[in-house]
Amino acid sequence: MLYAILAYHEEHIIQGWTEAEDAELMAGLNAVHDRLTAAQALGPAARLGATADACTIRGGDGRPVVVDGPFAETKEQLLGFYVVDAASRDEAVQAALDLRSKNPTAVYEVRPILLYLPGQPFPVTESEVYRPR
Repeated sequence: MLYAILAYHEEHIIQGWTEAEDAELMAGLNAVHDRLTAAQALGPAARLGATADACTIRGGDGRPVVVDGPFAETKEQLLGFYVVDAASRDEAVQAALDLRSKNPTAVYEVRPILLYLPGQPFPVTESEVYRPR
């Protein structure tokens, strides 16, 4: 079964980290990524850009409205996600716990994926590397 692990954090904290602090966090997370990859359990993963650059499309009456900025009035924002192939919910939760052990102030949400359409891989570009502002 595939599970999405959604990574939430207070964005201003992440953006306030130095390059060294961010690199230290990523080194810890990459250790978990490497283990999941070796087990052939890690699918796509992404670190999302700033919520200030996001927009939301709303409109239940058939007329969509595009709204700039953060899409939720919450303390934490969705900053990234992982897709993992786990034999059970408990195994997916353990993967999230492993990620949180490297980023203990983050919040991780685990949800089953009911439909997965992988499409074609994108070419690697420098724009895929997110740096805190």
